[in-house]
Amino acid sequence: MRWSLGLILGLSLGLSAAAQGIDPTAGWPNTDFSTATVDLSEVHSGGVPRDGIPALDAPRMIPAGEETALEGAEPVLTVALDGAPARAYPLRYLTWHEIVNDMVGDLPIAVTYCPLCNSAMVFDRRVAGEVLSFGVSGNLRHSDMIMFDRQTESWWQQAIGEGIAGVHAGAELAQLPGWLESWDSFRQAYPEGLVMAEPRGYRRPYGRNPYVGYDSSGWPFLYSGEQPPHGIDPLARVVRVGDQAWPLERLATEGSVAEAGVTITWAAGTASALDAARLAEGRDVGQIRVRDGAGRDIPHDVMFAFAFHAFWPEGIWMLRR
Repeated sequence: MRWSLGLILGLSLGLSAAAQGIDPTAGWPNTDFSTATVDLSEVHSGGVPRDGIPALDAPRMIPAGEETALEGAEPVLTVALDGAPARAYPLRYLTWHEIVNDMVGDLPIAVTYCPLCNSAMVFDRRVAGEVLSFGVSGNLRHSDMIMFDRQTESWWQQAIGEGIAGVHAGAELAQLPGWLESWDSFRQAYPEGLVMAEPRGYRRPYGRNPYVGYDSSGWPFLYSGEQPPHGIDPLARVVRVGDQAWPLERLATEGSVAEAGVTITWAAGTASALDAARLAEGRDVGQIRVRDGAGRDIPHDVMFAFAFHAFWPEGIWMLRR
């Protein structure tokens, strides 16, 4: 199914009305909702059923030099952990699957992407000594994907990596360093790296954008919360580190910012995955790296401003000084 901006906005209005009076816990008999840490009235159907967006397990990885389908400006989510070749997870696949359960050496990871919040995060899948695997519930809260683990059917909020209902309510997933960059940038930095190959067995128009024009629309899908403060557009991108957010517009202007114990650098050359009909033709939104004082990559997210405000209402906005 190809979603246009008009269809997204139309669904938003229809689903918002339909969601009133519908029990979001229906169809989840194995999830203990008495443990919920959030107001379940904030949860709405995203328009697809449980597993309607199929998460992937143990994806095929191929050498970067053998990849011929990706175009240079296409965004990939890079995972470069010590002791293992760097891996690139193209958004042309994550857009349609949203979760990839993978192993990097002995480390089980979940590579996640919520297009509606532009939130791309990598998590350690180990919780309390158990390795979890994740699927897409089909539900949203503040327009952000609610994941579920297949072992206990607990619900997890992707943007914060936290269990919100079920056995693991209140548990937190450890976020790992990962960053969005262009395919050209990845293969230049990691010529011996690996890239996720096109998934087999799915009829998806990989490389096409089902959310055409979304990141230049006026309001997010199925979101009824507050506007971000300081006059920031709801769908403006911000770089979140902990409970602090730097507007991407500021970083693009300044090029590099060193404050609050981190250094954030911006470079041109990466296409938006939520703009043009073909991902490779999306407008240039650039790419960032976030490092600590020792030059090590640290966990962060590049999300929409409305999502940062929704999940960190007391968060700190790092505006121009």
